[in-house]
Amino acid sequence: MTSELLLSIFNADFLFVLIRITAPILYAALGAVIAEKAGVVNIGLEGIMMISALFGVLFAYWTQFWLVGVLGAMLVGIFLALVIGFFAFEMKTNIILAGIAINMLGAGGTIFLLNMFTGMKGNTGALVTRELLIPVVNIPLIKSIPFVGQVLSGHSLLTYLVFLLVWIIWVVLYKTPLGLNIRAVGENPDAATSIGVSVQKIQYIAIAISGALAGLGGAFMSMYYSQGWNSGMVAGRGFIALAAAAMGRGEPLGTMLSSLLFGLAQALRTKVSGVQGVSSYLVSAIPYLVTILGLVGYAISIKNKLKKRQPAVKGV
Repeated sequence: MTSELLLSIFNADFLFVLIRITAPILYAALGAVIAEKAGVVNIGLEGIMMISALFGVLFAYWTQFWLVGVLGAMLVGIFLALVIGFFAFEMKTNIILAGIAINMLGAGGTIFLLNMFTGMKGNTGALVTRELLIPVVNIPLIKSIPFVGQVLSGHSLLTYLVFLLVWIIWVVLYKTPLGLNIRAVGENPDAATSIGVSVQKIQYIAIAISGALAGLGGAFMSMYYSQGWNSGMVAGRGFIALAAAAMGRGEPLGTMLSSLLFGLAQALRTKVSGVQGVSSYLVSAIPYLVTILGLVGYAISIKNKLKKRQPAVKGV
């Protein structure tokens, strides 16, 4: 059984699936990183992904152009994130409660919205055609390389974009004035205010970027991964993304690596489920066990941060 499992893992098809599964988690996790750097917890990633996934399909269907669907999903993600920001920053609502409200809307409200706009219930299978899905890219030269081409070529356009965004977000955070302001607001909002930085403006920008990334993750799910929207399709990836960002210590590269770990857990669940003699209950628990470990890591990192700040506070 062990040899069968190892053979099913160490092959090009498994690594291809691993990258495919990781991409939507990484989109949301990068959104969590941006928000966290500005001192904002965007716990509504799950709901944003779910709602954006639905509207990505709808916009693509209404315009008969996949790119409009992707951009529409991103704009919906920005809007929902700004709604969270409005209630948190303007109405002084607990941001966790605002995020939970969006998650609840994503879980139940999307079914109502689908029925209202299309008369359908449960999924958009009848609306999706191959032309409305995000195109697959076969990379010249690389696709001809044995094994490497099978792993790296043939993914969707958004798959390549998300790994490029890891580098772009690092550059924005550490090499631009906007990134400096985001980090300053997250680390010490009072100090940022004292040098003329608008804390609320920066937090709005950060949560909007977070929503845009979650929206792209939603578009990936419905317009490539599942090839259509269905209820429950996000399946906790927004929460897994929060754990991935925590395990990556809020850094783009670390978050990418932890997202790959969560993607590996989900890919293993798929592979192991086909191995005889392995309990299906144990297999289904793999991603959630890894998520729990990620949350434990998050709790430890928060505890360590608090310990580092205590001496400074005592010194004051």
